[in-house]
Amino acid sequence: MRVVIIGGAGFIGINSAYYFLKQGCEVIIIDNLSRPGSDFNLSALKSKHKVKFIKADIRNYAKIKFALQSIGHIDSVLLLAAQVAVTTSVIAPREDFEINAMGTFNVLEALRENKQSPLLIFTSTNKVYGKLEHLEIEKKNNCYQYKNMPNGVDESTLLDFHSPYGCSKGAAEQYVRDYSRIYGLPTVVIRQSCIYGPNQFGIEDQGWVAWFSIAAMLDCQISIFGDGNQVRDVLYVEDAAKLYLAFMRNKEKCNGQIYNLGGGIDNQLSLNQLLNLLSNRFHKEITPMYKDWRPGDQKVYVSNIQKLKNEIGWQPEVNVQQGVNQLIDWIGDHTEVLKKYVFKDIASVA
Repeated sequence: MRVVIIGGAGFIGINSAYYFLKQGCEVIIIDNLSRPGSDFNLSALKSKHKVKFIKADIRNYAKIKFALQSIGHIDSVLLLAAQVAVTTSVIAPREDFEINAMGTFNVLEALRENKQSPLLIFTSTNKVYGKLEHLEIEKKNNCYQYKNMPNGVDESTLLDFHSPYGCSKGAAEQYVRDYSRIYGLPTVVIRQSCIYGPNQFGIEDQGWVAWFSIAAMLDCQISIFGDGNQVRDVLYVEDAAKLYLAFMRNKEKCNGQIYNLGGGIDNQLSLNQLLNLLSNRFHKEITPMYKDWRPGDQKVYVSNIQKLKNEIGWQPEVNVQQGVNQLIDWIGDHTEVLKKYVFKDIASVA
């Protein structure tokens, strides 16, 4: 199977590449290498595997069209290239739109005009559901939870794009779905929750599980926007990669569908609970700095992943304790690399 990963040098992309290669796939990576750490990820992968790399930016239609055309036959495209932080989208909404909405449109048009029909897997976000203010929330055991949705948010929940990031990804996913209906391009949309794992250069604005873990290990100040009782379901990255490959092997079943993807109700935790887990692992007290809530932040978001279980036969295999421990092991082996890519002021890092 020939798989193209657009944004393949990023965190999810590089882990997916490793997994696909292990399963015998041929992998081609397209990336502009703008994400800090992506060049390191790519070099590490190429040192172990034979992988074709094409440098291109999805905002440049001519280049992305040529890149996809030059590859020839493609079985599947995993579209991961994106601007992924809510805070960045608020500061630079035009750039967020150009990457997420226009960039996705460019990929769709390139495939259509090249007369290529691989399965396009598009990774969207739970932010398309907005703040979910219509849902009743209660606090129990210092964690926010849905009062009347014990299994989490399912795909029938009304959309309410919130923040420029939510708008750009929401617009993009609707184009992806409609290109399946109008032009017959096989597509699947995944509204992803929090994904974490090795090779993740987490920062304060994005990748909170990795960022908290990195900061805790290197004795850096951790800021929490809100009270820390907000809850997310988290998913270990290899479990996500296994799902992507399952889609590729079930093209007819998933074509035109939209799925929620996350750790589900069995893998949910609050920010404060993660800090407690890290305190126990590192045998030290971690005292965060609490700040105001950010626009568009949800007090709780937990994915209902029952549709994936029923239709694809997929479910998470790695629990939170196992996944965080594996992430910490990777951080311990790459502290100097993380200092280079994550921290601007290296001298301030212990």
